[in-house]
Amino acid sequence: MGTMCPNYSSVSEGRPMSYPNYSQAAYNSIPQPGNPRATEAWALTEAARRMSLAQKPEIPDEEMLNAVRLNWRLWTIFQAELASPESVLPLEMRQDMLSLCNFVDKRTVEIISDTDRSKIDVLININRQIAAGLFATPPQPEAQAEQPAPQATSTNDVV
Repeated sequence: MGTMCPNYSSVSEGRPMSYPNYSQAAYNSIPQPGNPRATEAWALTEAARRMSLAQKPEIPDEEMLNAVRLNWRLWTIFQAELASPESVLPLEMRQDMLSLCNFVDKRTVEIISDTDRSKIDVLININRQIAAGLFATPPQPEAQAEQPAPQATSTNDVV
């Protein structure tokens, strides 16, 4: 791997993995160039996996902090891309993701300052949820046009 992704093989040697839900092979092969969604999903999932492994009490604080800092760098890259005027994402989605980036920044600083491993759970869950959305195949424009608009069946369904 490149310099942004330090080797954490010592963290996982001989220990069962509590995560991922995906096969281990997915982590051994970096996605091919040309599919940014798959690359971003893989990076988020890999960062979540590393934080999950490094969160264990027997792992030295410095290794845990390295995993958290790696995740922070990833989110900083997302933040820079989302703030770019060339971003192709809809404005509302960009704003939502930038708010999430802000939360990740704040939570990461908290973890670095007090090394509270329990605070890592939320970062792991955020990464997993965003990655799951990116791994999902987006509907094709034709398929969206063919689907009827959802109908409210009660007052609870109306927003």
